[in-house]
Amino acid sequence: MLEFDGQRYLDGRASDPSVLGWMRGVPPPADKRITFDAGTVFAFPQTRWSLSHMRELRPTINVWRGQDGPSLLERSDMSSDIDPITFADTDGRTRRFDEALFDTYADGIVVLHRGRIVYERYFGALEPHLPHSCQSITKSYTGTLTAAFVQEGVLDQLKMIPHYLPELRGTGWEDATLRQVMDMQTSLEYVQDVTKIDESYTCDFLRTVRKQGAHGEFAYKNVNTNVMAWVMARVTGRSFAQLLHERLWAPLGCEEDGYIEIDPTTGAPRAASGLNTTLRDLARFGEMIRCEGTWNAKQLVPASVVHDLQEGDRFSRPQLPFGYTYRSQWWISHNELDALEGLGLYGQSLYIAPKAEMVVAIFASHPASAHIDRIRAPQMLALGRMLRA
Repeated sequence: MLEFDGQRYLDGRASDPSVLGWMRGVPPPADKRITFDAGTVFAFPQTRWSLSHMRELRPTINVWRGQDGPSLLERSDMSSDIDPITFADTDGRTRRFDEALFDTYADGIVVLHRGRIVYERYFGALEPHLPHSCQSITKSYTGTLTAAFVQEGVLDQLKMIPHYLPELRGTGWEDATLRQVMDMQTSLEYVQDVTKIDESYTCDFLRTVRKQGAHGEFAYKNVNTNVMAWVMARVTGRSFAQLLHERLWAPLGCEEDGYIEIDPTTGAPRAASGLNTTLRDLARFGEMIRCEGTWNAKQLVPASVVHDLQEGDRFSRPQLPFGYTYRSQWWISHNELDALEGLGLYGQSLYIAPKAEMVVAIFASHPASAHIDRIRAPQMLALGRMLRA
């Protein structure tokens, strides 16, 4: 058992869904079923199964990988070097790399070094071909597409949102620039509650959000990302799923289709947290960012997008805790590895470390993920230091 905030949870091994037997049988026994109606989809330990099976639980739209075969990810296994890495967590406790994966409820991990898979492991319900919920790493996909359209001149980051979406006149975004939305610098009468499923991604809901104060201060709210997706769809005439397919999935040569959770009534995509993809395909996206927007010698995203992420308004904006800044829906660490991070609830992570030539994609189902960086942050630094040595 592990304890977080005074509550005890089954540990990473005991909560394995293959041990607990979720959703087995035809039909599954009542005490082993996971449904939205019962409120168990995002309850722990059910999340150890549900986050790898979202398509079976709610409506989705497909992100096609394209008609060509998957791109090659070469391998150079370094498991025997990586597993025994030791590091101190933020509480001073010494841990091994492999044991820390169980202690952070990892469902799977893929490590790329110079574009090669050097480490890959799966736990619980996750398998190499199964998409897993990205949660808020979805924002980094949305932000990358939006930033690419800005750099290409399709969008103007200084325009007010109603320039693109007249429907949002009179809302909290009436005098917000696209750049403020991209960087979560809007002041809105909207309470972010990640524990509840609502309709905050539908156009009808977005029309109801009002302004709370002056824009310009960081405030992390999903509704901003959903506005960005609406802007892109309006200007390009392409849905979020189509843009992901055309700009990323097909050019990257993803191995599997992805999918996006949608509103069952309107079909609106959950552009802030609804993307599901495999670990290897998430790693492909991260490697493209590490290589300044290139993949197999093709420029998929302008290099200026990545340069802006790495620098952005680093010195003019207030820094967030631990020296982080936030740019275009990415967390910028400014640490010794110059790491960029896509982060999601329950421990989802895309860690891109240019100075270590490393990309780490991790899916997880942590019951109290606010505690995860006590282990994860020093774990990633230790891995990066080893790989760049």
